[in-house]
Amino acid sequence: MERIGDFVTRDDDSQANTQFIGAEEHPILTSSFFLDHVGEVSLTLKPDGLSWKLMDSLCNVSFSRTTKTDWGLVHETLLTNPGCLLGHASEMYRFTVHGVDRSKSQPSLWAPIVYTFGHMDKPTCQMWVNRLNGFLSMETHRPKNLLVYVNPGSGKGNGCRTWLSLAPIFSQAKVKTKVTVTERAGHAFEAMASMSDKELNSYDGIVAVGGDGFFNEILNGILLSRHKAPYPPSPPDDESENDVLPHDPTVTITEPSVSREDESPLLSGSPLGGSQPVNNINENSEMSFPNERFRFGLIPSGSTDAIVICTTGVRDSMTSALQIILGKRLCLDIAQVVRWEKSQSGKDPRVRYAASFAGYGFYGDVITESEKYRWMGPKRYDYAGTKVFLRHRSYEAKVAYMKVEAEKTNAGANARRVKAFWGLSKESERVPCRAKCDICNTPVTPQMETRDPQKESNWVRVKGRFLSIGAAVISCRNEKAPDGLVADAHLADGFLHLILIKDCPRAFYLWHLTQLARKGGTPLNFDFVEHHKTTTFTFTSSGEESVWNVDGEILQAQKLSAQVFRGLISLFASGPET
Repeated sequence: MERIGDFVTRDDDSQANTQFIGAEEHPILTSSFFLDHVGEVSLTLKPDGLSWKLMDSLCNVSFSRTTKTDWGLVHETLLTNPGCLLGHASEMYRFTVHGVDRSKSQPSLWAPIVYTFGHMDKPTCQMWVNRLNGFLSMETHRPKNLLVYVNPGSGKGNGCRTWLSLAPIFSQAKVKTKVTVTERAGHAFEAMASMSDKELNSYDGIVAVGGDGFFNEILNGILLSRHKAPYPPSPPDDESENDVLPHDPTVTITEPSVSREDESPLLSGSPLGGSQPVNNINENSEMSFPNERFRFGLIPSGSTDAIVICTTGVRDSMTSALQIILGKRLCLDIAQVVRWEKSQSGKDPRVRYAASFAGYGFYGDVITESEKYRWMGPKRYDYAGTKVFLRHRSYEAKVAYMKVEAEKTNAGANARRVKAFWGLSKESERVPCRAKCDICNTPVTPQMETRDPQKESNWVRVKGRFLSIGAAVISCRNEKAPDGLVADAHLADGFLHLILIKDCPRAFYLWHLTQLARKGGTPLNFDFVEHHKTTTFTFTSSGEESVWNVDGEILQAQKLSAQVFRGLISLFASGPET
């Protein structure tokens, strides 16, 4: 149940009798009840939820469950004068409605709440319980059956405790859960890759209790064998001057490989462009993506939990659980990252999917260094980051990216950099992603599609020494970077944010990092930083060593290319509130 608004006074104009208003398909039910610890209210059931009225205030509710009628005390609160509360209790028939209370100071933070309604007439209470339960049974967007995978070693090792604290809420909401606690790295990936489409289709979604890396493991286990799309263009051969070579359309090869038919890129075929009916699902049908019915859920228990923060607004396991139970839905872009073989060996490229970020240089070095200190828990990233920063290593590489019509990368950049130098930049042009985002919910139009990758003029090439190269799918907000790597990145706009950090003095790079760590900072407004919105890019390292960080997982790749698929998956989330 989702609660909007707050109750503060009694309703003196309550109705005495239960009544049905209108004869439409979903009639409105209205009765007078006593709300525990509040007083007499006029309770109304409408097609869009539950509401009650106390004098001039109106509280709207979309409820999650009710309990059976029983006999017990209902407490009435009477406001006699400021600062003085008097109350008494009466025995009557009662039932409870379970819902959600949003924090006034932080609207993205949700907590469970229970309302108890009392009435002297038992049939009236029973009628309301039956009607509310019937109303809930007709809602198709809420999950009934979920797969749950728990990573016991994620973050500080709180995965199992996190799930045990939340499991009763799922049970109370009558959401069936099949829970698996992973026993080793790769356990969830293997389970998802080997699960048949028939079995996967029998669930409304899958929930990961862990961090971003664990979510990435489950995501890849499902998508690698089921997402059908051509590869992105491959980087050129080392001696070739043709900087980008479009690859023949071919099916994404999985590990283990599964033969699939070819399909066009999904930039213009996402759920945002037109969704399929949610209820017409055949359990024997092939599971493919985009898929609006089957949703992914993530309950945070990791080291950074950037995906949860970007999609719910807070790093709170209870909020995530309640949004899953309520069946919230939003679409999320997914990047396909392809590692190409160094030579024409006839081997298929290795494919990975990323929901938040893929990074090279500083980012790859930090994730590699941190693996040596797993015993430190989340603090290993701070320690590894400090060591890599002091090392201050740069890499020679070539990058090519696809130009897009919407890109405005360097417009006014010099003016903003001058302001950033003096700390004056307010970044008023930022349009952050929020719940019910207009940008993410805009359907795909032909003007928004990617350009032809076979045309040389559609590509921009950059060559040089880089401290880091990053591709952000979302803003990547976390506790150490409150605005994320790219403050105005969106969850489902169909763009990657390519960030090139060219070689510079250590002090300048420290300045960039401190801007990342500051709320309202301007980490992209430096001469040695390039920021480009794109849909596809390629990468070639000049050296033999090349380590990428893909959603917190290591990927070694001397030649790599990536492309983004708009709204490829659906999440149990509502987006961050303002």
